[in-house]
Amino acid sequence: MGFSGLDYAVVVLYLAGTTAAGLWASGKQKSVSDYFLGGHRLPWWAVLFSVVATETSTLTFISIPAVAYGGSLVFLQITFGYIVGRTMVALFFLPRYFQGKMTTAYAFIGYRFGKGARTVTSSTFMITRLLADGVRLFASAIPIAIILRLAGTGLSDLEIYFAAILAISGVTLVYTLLGGIRAVVWMDVLQMGVYIGGALLAAGILLSRMPEGLSGAMKMAGEAGKLKLLFSGFGLSFREFMAQPYTFFTALIGGGVFSLASHGTDQLIVQRLLATRNLRDSRRALIGSGIVVFFQFALFLFIGLLLFGFYGGKNPASLGLATTDEVFAKFIVEGFPPGLSGLVVAAILAAAMSTLSSSINSLASSTTLDLYQTYRKRKSPRTDLIVSRLSTVIWAFIITGSACVFAVLQLKSPAGRPAVVELGLGIASYTYGGLLGIFCLGFLSRKIKSRDALIGFFTGLTALLFLVEGPLQKILPGEGLHIAWPLYTLFGSLIAIGMGYLSCLARIFGNRKN
Repeated sequence: MGFSGLDYAVVVLYLAGTTAAGLWASGKQKSVSDYFLGGHRLPWWAVLFSVVATETSTLTFISIPAVAYGGSLVFLQITFGYIVGRTMVALFFLPRYFQGKMTTAYAFIGYRFGKGARTVTSSTFMITRLLADGVRLFASAIPIAIILRLAGTGLSDLEIYFAAILAISGVTLVYTLLGGIRAVVWMDVLQMGVYIGGALLAAGILLSRMPEGLSGAMKMAGEAGKLKLLFSGFGLSFREFMAQPYTFFTALIGGGVFSLASHGTDQLIVQRLLATRNLRDSRRALIGSGIVVFFQFALFLFIGLLLFGFYGGKNPASLGLATTDEVFAKFIVEGFPPGLSGLVVAAILAAAMSTLSSSINSLASSTTLDLYQTYRKRKSPRTDLIVSRLSTVIWAFIITGSACVFAVLQLKSPAGRPAVVELGLGIASYTYGGLLGIFCLGFLSRKIKSRDALIGFFTGLTALLFLVEGPLQKILPGEGLHIAWPLYTLFGSLIAIGMGYLSCLARIFGNRKN
């Protein structure tokens, strides 16, 4: 059916309404605490929805249906690990943060190991967010790019993606810059409601278009082997088992450790948890978010199965698409009645803006609190607030540039590109190992000193270069061990902890010898 003038009007009105609502919800900020932590007055249920909207967003809306379209339901296994990991963060990490009245996740590292270690971990977080959120913003541009392509703009695919990325970034920056964390969290609540509603609407329309209804779609998916939920992987060789991301134990253990790192050491999530009123509220928000994520992932995987039935299992090329990630967006643009396409595209934009605003705000908070305030002796609340807003603008431009780079890489690369959701999670998993390792070293023993922790941290990061498939493995002797992305964090953290303890023992033994 295409994208009508009514659809365009719906999208424009939504963007304008979002900006206005974000500014209305923000209130006034008189200090850095107000700007980045909402004065510690945000309700737990709002933080819960903000956490879910931040971590899943457009990757859920666009790429997870593509995972089911091209594979099966085994991706859902990883949510079991997510719930386990969040529970461990709630029990062991959050009490330390609230006891010390920390302002960022990396303030704990500064308390245990000094300014240098805090700077290193905060900088690692920034690099990780820059890369991972560049991928997420690129994914957000997919449906907009399809709309502009169908409208016959005469632009190349790359130019279309650039235009979409810039449009999303520009609107998001306005309310994030002026409203701070309060605007971000309350808009996350609104936007999550919008995109979940859009997903349910899409599922309903897909079912109404199926000649044989739900039973016919599930029959076709079953015959194609797409209803498989649990996969033990016991029939695989050791090398194949380690490289397969969706065996049950890899998903459970790897997903648990990944969530332990992402929700216990990543300022993107920790910032929201610290904005609640107390430890009890923070725990309720965190554990509850894991349960909500399970049902959300299940919904979008189900949509992927419906799309497979609707398009008869055709590959992306035969549908005129560049990647599998565009399948759901194609249906939204071409299969919806006038007006409804615009509503669901608005839902996708809601998911995009919730993640982007959260990323920008958390990066600005870490820049201001972990770097600027740590090294600046004379502090002025007014100056600090100005620096906070300036950091917000700078990071918005940097993430936008990162998304454009990923657009070039994804569109110009050969066939066989990974689903965007896997690419984004893989990037985050790479650095999470070292971060989780240094936090665990800080929690486990008072004998671990700054030097020991940093040795463990950098060793954990470096070791993954030999385990993760990439350019370095091509110049290394022999055949490397390729491990699945859910295991990056597990391997990296274990290596970091082990090397930190070895360094500590060597130091103690050397002192005794002298």
